[in-house]
Amino acid sequence: MPPRLAIALGALLALAATVASADGWARTSVTYDGAAIGNLHGGVARSSTYVGNLHLRSLLDLERATGWTGTHAYVDALWIHGGQPDAFVGDAMGVNNLIAPPNLQLEEAWIEHNLARANVSVLAGLYDVNSEFDRTQSGGLFLNSAFGIGPEFAQTGVDGPSIFPRTALGARVAYKPAEGVVLRAAALDGVPLIRDGDRLRAFQRGDGRLYVAEFALLDRPGARPPGDARLRIGRNAMLPMYAGKFAVGAWHYTATFDRLAPGSSAARQHGATGYYAVADGTVVRDPHDSRRSLSLFAQIGAGDPAVARFGRYLGAGAVLAGPFAQRPQDELGLAIAIARNGGPYRQQQAPQPTTATERSIELSYLTQATDWLAVQPDLQYVTHPNTAPTARNALVFTLRFELSTDL
Repeated sequence: MPPRLAIALGALLALAATVASADGWARTSVTYDGAAIGNLHGGVARSSTYVGNLHLRSLLDLERATGWTGTHAYVDALWIHGGQPDAFVGDAMGVNNLIAPPNLQLEEAWIEHNLARANVSVLAGLYDVNSEFDRTQSGGLFLNSAFGIGPEFAQTGVDGPSIFPRTALGARVAYKPAEGVVLRAAALDGVPLIRDGDRLRAFQRGDGRLYVAEFALLDRPGARPPGDARLRIGRNAMLPMYAGKFAVGAWHYTATFDRLAPGSSAARQHGATGYYAVADGTVVRDPHDSRRSLSLFAQIGAGDPAVARFGRYLGAGAVLAGPFAQRPQDELGLAIAIARNGGPYRQQQAPQPTTATERSIELSYLTQATDWLAVQPDLQYVTHPNTAPTARNALVFTLRFELSTDL
């Protein structure tokens, strides 16, 4: 997005959000996430940098503002700044989920309408697929990008699917046929809205479409009372955190892609398809303090190795909420992410040697210092960065913090 346009848009959004919040039909917040990242050993080079994301988010209740029942609008304006730690770590999965090309842009901007009697939610606009698809609650603690959405999906298409930092225009439909059951499907432009040179383009010839579908089973014990809580659905459902989740999904691009190692077959391929499954649940809870618990999660994904680098992905971890009795809001987690190169990618790299996988083991501790400040020291050990056998294993330390306030 052109800088002057982005600055003007950001100022306009801030003014509108402030006015709307004052009138009581909008909830607006400002969040700043920052991270100091240092490569302590191995990788490409010992070095450090700083990255930051500033979000201005506003959720507008259009029922109160205009009388349009069950309808909300959402805007997330984002300023991305700082360095690129992957350049000196040398990894492929991404050691920090704040990293993106510096820019001032819209991350999301959509309208959602809920048909309460039908238990259906319809959303259209600039939409982040990972806000609802291929997502785990426990994985959100960790900083490696793979724990947000697997690299077998995240590193596909042209400049990635519709996820942070660049999203695409499209629509999503969600249906809740019964308590704890959710069916979701989305159709989006196959290329993000922001293109090379910060140009804004949508539904251009050759973009194709990205289709995503997911079937999810969820256990939300606190969602049963009152009344219709079990029927709430969508991004503004205001439901409590789940105690358990199992979901399977699939994605498909309709565009035509270059094959990584065509060999005797065609040099190009029409379409690309992948699958994923996630499981996440609380396995132990303190009977005397419900805030203290142990949760386990797992992710598995299969991409299309003919046109994308990673053919398989596996992630798993454990999160201990309230590791200390006097700190019930803190979280301690340990997780591992394994991304496996597809055969065509390894053929393409020949004769350069390439290992099969890149692994990252992450240990993270999140402490809620105050209502508006969270601090998170994090340590990652990356083996075979970028699947290069000659690369030294990297030890990466991150100190992340988040400042958040409502306007």
